[in-house]
Amino acid sequence: MKPATTPTRSEMSVLLQDGLSGDNGAYGRFLEGAARILRGFCARKLPPGLPGFDAEDLVQEILMAVHAKRHTWRTEEPVEPWLFAIARYKAIDAFRKHGKRIEVDISDHVDAMFVEPDVSGLVARDVMKAVDTLDGRTREVVTAISIEGKSIEETAERLDISRGAVRVAFHRGLKILSERDAS
Repeated sequence: MKPATTPTRSEMSVLLQDGLSGDNGAYGRFLEGAARILRGFCARKLPPGLPGFDAEDLVQEILMAVHAKRHTWRTEEPVEPWLFAIARYKAIDAFRKHGKRIEVDISDHVDAMFVEPDVSGLVARDVMKAVDTLDGRTREVVTAISIEGKSIEETAERLDISRGAVRVAFHRGLKILSERDAS
């Protein structure tokens, strides 16, 4: 039996797109490829020997989140940045649950994660309209981070607030926007 290989970036995108269109076989192959990628991510990035922590459990948690959030992937964008964003957040959640504070370095995946933003025409106008509906500080934070590309530190310094307050305002703003989008 031939060992399974990880699909290429473009193959992963095609498999997920076909899966979203109803091809269960393609979706299964996408999840298998994602699992191989995520096992590598977890093996390289997570400290070994954490008591009560199993990297394979984390891989499964990430895959469940990928399945639950599959409708959020934008088909015109590469799948890897979306996949690694979910992986990063699930890894952070797992460490919080185990009482560990850890920074998950994603620098090895920066090539896969960088996507040139589409700031043309309707997309940019729609984004600006949505962000403009937010209130005061939340709007300033979301604009600085999402539209201007500022870091949390730069935004905190510019607005003279703590980094934690920036994170809270940013996540609240995104939550408000996603709830509006869902309705």
